[in-house]
Amino acid sequence: MGEHATGRSRNAARVALVALLLGTAVLLIKVVAWLWTGSVALFSDAMESIVNVVASGAALVALRIAEKPPDENHPFGHAKAEYFSAVLEGVLIAAAAVAIGIEAFGKLLDPEPLTRVGAGLALSFVATAVNGSLAVYLTRNGRALRSPALEADGKHLWADVWTSGGVWVGVGAAWATGWWILDPILALVVAGNVVRTGWLVVVDSVGGLMDEALPPDEVQHVHNVVRAHLGETAIEVHDLRTRRSAAHTFIEFHLVVAGDMTVRDSHDLCDRLERELVDEVPGARIQIHVEPEREAQNLGRVVGPTHSPPDVRS
Repeated sequence: MGEHATGRSRNAARVALVALLLGTAVLLIKVVAWLWTGSVALFSDAMESIVNVVASGAALVALRIAEKPPDENHPFGHAKAEYFSAVLEGVLIAAAAVAIGIEAFGKLLDPEPLTRVGAGLALSFVATAVNGSLAVYLTRNGRALRSPALEADGKHLWADVWTSGGVWVGVGAAWATGWWILDPILALVVAGNVVRTGWLVVVDSVGGLMDEALPPDEVQHVHNVVRAHLGETAIEVHDLRTRRSAAHTFIEFHLVVAGDMTVRDSHDLCDRLERELVDEVPGARIQIHVEPEREAQNLGRVVGPTHSPPDVRS
């Protein structure tokens, strides 16, 4: 499992490197579009791309750290480094929104005609096409590799694509009508959307850092897999707890077995359960505490197959 996790981290790092290189190219194109036109809306679009580049660099560093194997000080590995990258991206997005707001307010009080609008919008279209392709690439790989850093980057890029679409419409309308005040108004709208995106990225990442449990439907699925083994020897499952850390899912529970079950048989049962859970939940790490039936009765537990919802703790 350790070698598999390391390979996953290396693949994720390669994806992050591609994102960094393409993001830098997109940033340069957007900066030229802004400088050609003087549009504060296109400036806001370029600011988002600066965040993309910095975030991709941070994701690459975080993924390099995450691929390190467990050591004495980090016996559970370094996977949570990816969440710090996603949190940093959220903070950078908020900073970009402030910069956009400051620039937009200045132009709102004193609107200025734009220049070379057609050429600027054409460059923006090229940059957005690249961003859209990169967003698909990051989202698919982030889910496949179970990487919160890549998924956060992909979500932000999708938001950037929609933002750019709004910028074309707004700048095009200002150009067509001569109402140049539409440009800073649009930039303020973009700033609001940027703040929303940053908030969502941070909330998702903090959930991972706080060892948030799996969604209820996934917890129920885990319980169903375990319950399939309940019978004469495995009698009850309780104290099921789950948490997710980047690509890893940690599952632990107590399994009540027949009092006369041998150590070897209980060990074989746990091995079967672990294999099935790993097949159902890729990246899962399982910990099972076996209890004999008599001990469970002494602790006041109801022993016997149950159809009630699992005792779940996050």
